[in-house]
Parts: sequence; C-alpha cells; structure tokens
Amino acid sequence: MSTPKRVRIRISGVVQGVGFRPFVYRSAGRLNLRGSVLNTAEGVEVEAAGDGDALTLFVSEIRDTPPSLSRITAFHVEEVPFKVLEPFSILESRPAPSAGTLVSPDVCICADCLDELEDPRDRRYEYPFINCTNCGPRFTITRAIPYDRPNTTMASFPMCPECEREYSDPADRRFHAQPNACRRCGPKVTLYDSNGECVPAEDPIRDASELLKKGMIVAVKGLGGFHLAVDASDPAAVERLRRRKHRYEKPVAVMVENLERAVHLAEISHEEAELLQSPARPIVTLKRKPDGPLPENIAPRNSRIGVLLPYTPLHHLLLKAFGGPLVMTSGNLSEEPIVTDNRRALVKLGPITDAFVMHDRDIHTACDDSVLQVAAGAPRFLRRSRGYVPLPLPLAWDAGEVLALGADLKNTVCITRGRQAFISGHVGDAANVEALDFLKATVDNLCGVLDLNPTVLAHDLHPGYLTTGLAGELKALYEKCTAVQHHHAHVVSCMAEHGVAGPVIGLAMDGTGYGEDGCVWGGEILLADTSSYRRMGHFAYVPMPGGEAAVREPWRMAVSLLYRAFGAGMEGLKLDLWSRVGEDRRRILTEMMEKDVNSPLTSSCGRLFDAASALLGVRDTVSFEGQAAMDLEYVAAFPVSGRYPVTLEREGEMLLIRPEPWFRCMVRDLISGEDLSVIAGRFHEVLVRSWVRVCLWVREETGVGRVALSGGVFQNRILLEHALSLLKEEGFQALAHEKLPTNDACIALGQAVVAHARSSAGYPEEDEAP
Repeated sequence: MSTPKRVRIRISGVVQGVGFRPFVYRSAGRLNLRGSVLNTAEGVEVEAAGDGDALTLFVSEIRDTPPSLSRITAFHVEEVPFKVLEPFSILESRPAPSAGTLVSPDVCICADCLDELEDPRDRRYEYPFINCTNCGPRFTITRAIPYDRPNTTMASFPMCPECEREYSDPADRRFHAQPNACRRCGPKVTLYDSNGECVPAEDPIRDASELLKKGMIVAVKGLGGFHLAVDASDPAAVERLRRRKHRYEKPVAVMVENLERAVHLAEISHEEAELLQSPARPIVTLKRKPDGPLPENIAPRNSRIGVLLPYTPLHHLLLKAFGGPLVMTSGNLSEEPIVTDNRRALVKLGPITDAFVMHDRDIHTACDDSVLQVAAGAPRFLRRSRGYVPLPLPLAWDAGEVLALGADLKNTVCITRGRQAFISGHVGDAANVEALDFLKATVDNLCGVLDLNPTVLAHDLHPGYLTTGLAGELKALYEKCTAVQHHHAHVVSCMAEHGVAGPVIGLAMDGTGYGEDGCVWGGEILLADTSSYRRMGHFAYVPMPGGEAAVREPWRMAVSLLYRAFGAGMEGLKLDLWSRVGEDRRRILTEMMEKDVNSPLTSSCGRLFDAASALLGVRDTVSFEGQAAMDLEYVAAFPVSGRYPVTLEREGEMLLIRPEPWFRCMVRDLISGEDLSVIAGRFHEVLVRSWVRVCLWVREETGVGRVALSGGVFQNRILLEHALSLLKEEGFQALAHEKLPTNDACIALGQAVVAHARSSAGYPEEDEAP
C-alpha cells in the first residue's frame, strides 16, 4: 500500500448525458476509493481519497479512457489534504453561476437497446422511447444545465419504481440515464387524423404503416422535429407529397431499415457505410443505382440520393412494420422552419398530411437531420445539425464572446466563447417573418442552454438581409456591432476550421454576396487574414437582366453571357436555346442590358453555372437554389479531353477571369454536335484551371502559398476534388471545409472570428453596414 491521498478533479466538455458519472463511480468502486462525483454547471466534479497508487490509476482511467460519447475539453487535478471520505457515491447536481459544460448531441439507439426493443421477453419490447446511458435524446430535450431530468422535457414523466431502480443501480446500463422511461411511466405515441382528431389504435405505429402502404402521407414526430413520410417506392405518393409541400424538384431523403437494404438503392463505399452507421445517423448522399427500386421523382434528374438509417426506436418500429424504404423529409412547408410542436403541427402540416404519429415528449430545440457527402477523401457537411450540434468547434486562438447572425440563406448562428465556437443547427433560409422568429428562438435557446452572454454582434454586410435588420434591432444590447463582407466571412470560416490566422489566398465561389462596390459578388479571389482582406481578382462582371429573376431563370444568364461573347451576332447562332427563349424575350433582355435597366452586375460563379446549364439545355428555370449547377455537375463527364482557354485580364491591381471565350467555345462545340457531357466537363475543367492560374499570380505577387476554398460552389465534387489536386500539384497548401458546410452555413463562424479580430484591433464603427 502506498501513502493515502485525496484529490479533487474538475472536468469540462461533453461529460453530461454520456454515462460519465456512472463510469467514474464504477472505476472508484473497482479501485476501492471513497468520495463522490456530481454534475455541476461547469461539467463534472470528482473528489476521491484512498491509496495513492490507486488514485493515480483512477485519474489516468478518467482522463484517458472516458465513455465513448464523451469529449473532454479541460481536465484539472488538485491534491488536497487527506481525510477519510464517505463511501463513493453520486451526489445531487450542483448549479453554478456560469456554465462551462457542453451538452451532448442526440445519439441514435444503441445495439443493446435495439436488442431489447426486438425481444418479446423484455419489458420494453417495442417501446418507442427506449434509451439508456449510451443513447437517446440529449440536446433537443435539454432546457438548462446541469443535464438532469428536471432540466429536460422528461421532467413531466416521473419514473415508475422499476425505472427508478434501474436509474439508481450503479451496475445497471440505465444508471443515471436522464430520459429513462418505460411504457408505464414514459411518453406515449398517439395516432391523429389530418383534422387533429385522435384515432383509437392499439398500435398507432403499425396502423400508421398501413396508411403508408395505401399511399398516404404521414407526419412523424422524431427527435428534433417532424418528418413527412410516404412510401418511397410509390411515385404517385412521392408526387402528392411534393405538390402539397410545394417542394417540386428538390431531392427528398429516403430512410431504410439497415445497411443491407441501403445497398439495393445506391453504391456505398466503406467511408459512406461508416457515416450511415455512425452514432449521429446523418443523411448521406450516395450514387444512385440506375436499376434500383426507387422512382425518378425521389431525386429528379439527379444521379445521387440522400439515404439515412433509423436513429430512434420509433423509426425502427415504423420501418419494420412498413417493410420498405420511406421518404423522410423535413416536416415543414417550403422555406419555413421545421415544425416541433404538436399543436403547431396540426395547423401547419394538416393541409399536407393524411395522419400524424405524435407523442407527448416535448422537443425543446428544433434540430433537422444532418446531411453529408464523401468528397476528396473525407466526409463533407452539406448540413450540420442533429447528431453534431451543439458540439463546439475548437479554435486555435481566443475568439472572445461574439454572436454572429450568419447569412440569409442556409442560415446558422454562431456564438464564440474563448477558444470554442458554438454553431447552431440548420435554421434555413431567413426568407420570411416565421423564419426570422425561428432564428431569434435559436439564438435564445443556444445562449440559454449554454449560458452564454456575448458582447459583440456580427452580421452580413448586405443592407437588405433580414439578418441585417435583426442586427439593427439588437445592436443596442451589445458593446459593438460589426458588418462583415460575405466572402471574407466564407474564407475566414475555412481558416478558422484549420487553425490558420492568415494570410491566405481565398477562393470564395458561390451564387450571391453583397460587394463593397454595390455589385453582386460571387467569384472572388481574396488575400485575407482574420481582420481584413484585399480583393485580388474575380470573374469579370456580367449583367443579371431582371435582377433576382435571373437567379430563378438561368436562361437569362445564358442570354447575358452570349451577348457579351458575340454581341448582336448572337442572333445568327443556330442554338436550341433560341427556340426555347423566343425572339421577343431576347430583345427585351438585350435592351435592358444596353440601357442598364434592372441589370445589376455580378461576378458570381453560380451565375456562370446557370448560363452554361441553360445554354446546354440542361436547365432553363429552377425551383430551388443551386439547381442548375447541380444538374450540370451530374451531366458532366470528367476527366475530359480538350480544353477551353483560360483568359485573364489585368485591370489596375485586379486580375479578371473572362468567361466569354469559354462560351464561344461551348457554342462551337454545340453546333459541331459535341456530346453535352463533354462540353459540361470542359466547363468544369476551365473553371479550376482559371482559379489555379490566378492563385499562381497572387503567390508571385505576395509570396502567400496557402489557399482556402469556401462557398457553395465547392459542394460540387468535380470542382472540389480537381481544385485540391491541381493546387497541390502547383505546391500550394489547400484548405477545404470538413467541420462545417462550405455553403452559407459556415458564414456565421467567419463573421464571429472577423468581428472579434476587428474588435481587438480597435476598428472604427464604419465597419457597420450602410
């Protein structure tokens, strides 16, 4: 026996709701130590006394082999004067004035609970809310910290004696599992019709599956909100859902019972299989099998489909009862936030659905499904939400206490606390008052649950954004309010992910961003650090005839680029586009551009995709943002033979990329009968070579050899993979997003980092939006 000792251990991070206290309790018991463990608002606090060697081993076990779902961010050990303590126990949680603990994301049902769910001998057989210390709801049911049952939406469900016994037994898998419940004491599922009338049902889930087999639409309450479900193999049911939801062409996700079922729908790599089966259970975009059983209207004109596996016991029971794949798309109307509340669901989703599968466990925080793809050898977020939020992103430097409101499209908000950045789940497009209210609620929830009180406010530079208007309402509550240019925020978000303060060459490629010269930016090459940037190059400006109408109708951008490339001579070109557009409409657009009437100038890379897509007859109009670009990517053959010329032009200190020569070549190829896939591939290829050429020039001018790629254009797998490959060949260090989406969902992080850097540097108030 060595000398007796006593220690206090304070642990911060994701250490509540992940079985941390039971793990500590069992470790102490095995090593014959005395003392206690408890949750605090800072995390977990341990006091232990006993043999010195045993204490050393105890500390090592906690620090080095914690529960798999935990994430330790701070670990402090303090030796204190020895005294004999009581037998080791788990004490009641202790609140604290400031919160340092991290709330765990929601976790899919574990293998042990799934076995019990399917075992007729188990008392929780087919109970839709089975969970344990290793799985179940976390963030979406948490109202406050510490993470204890009274601070969750399970507070209204007192445990029955059997559940209480499990909860209090250190040897039980449900020891201190806060959502612990059973059929006697926990939440219950109820079936309702579209009028909100309760439908008597001995087994509501099985009855709902029968409705789905008849082609009906069923709203299903999940972890972070409602899904709208239909039979994924029934094209008529899918079309009915699209029509009622006003989601006419955007792909919808498909849930299948297990990986074995998924392989019938899509080609799945090892990395994609791991993502599908990870505890977060995201939607993963996969290459569709052309002879698969799903109808075309699951993802119209799209070679990829979104697939996910069931992550709650309720989903497992529904999939098992139904026996086939189900569409599981967000429970909302197009451009509105996901619905979480039962009463609101009846109002909002009643006109869409034929029935509701509801339950009485409240969802405190909405959290849509996460979406990922594997590209350039790594998982890449398209949407980061359920299963990942609210885990913070670690930062390489102190970013202060900033609230950043993000962009208006694919909105998320970000709050920084020192070296941590908390990014909200997917809010969506801030397109209306309801979305703005949801954004405000998201800010309140994130600040409340994490007990954060930021002092600096950041927002986009665009004066017309709803988020900019919200910043105007809130700015009096903050010490400083800073507007951040959209593409600077894009680049800095990528830098922050990789712990790089700059300078970098930033490739910011997207559809729309407010430029400091009043034009619509979107194809930018910046020399950037965390506080400032210099615009080094961009795509040459072209008009957007009709303004926002040109975003919805890509044929307008095709006319614009062809007019730039050929002038009045474009009328003599033998193009299929002309028969689709018509002479009168071309004449009107030409006059608008000549007279500068409602034809704002843009450098947008997204608009170039629109123009190319319409020219090739791929997409003349769109029903959702980025659709024309997505369709062009799926048409493109890559790699391709033959190249279009890279044409750069010096304008003062700026280098312009001129796209007109490409469009002349594309027209030549079209008229000569070249395959559309080859033309689309050449368009992708010349884009990347143009970026690399400008990066080479910037490196020569500045000596900077690190490149950060950001913007929605880099969701395109061809562009991302080819750009990273060519940049590496030229000796650049190329950075791309892996922890956040490359689309506008990353903007909030960039805004927060820029705002803190400027605040620390004492930037003047003119940084605010006009």
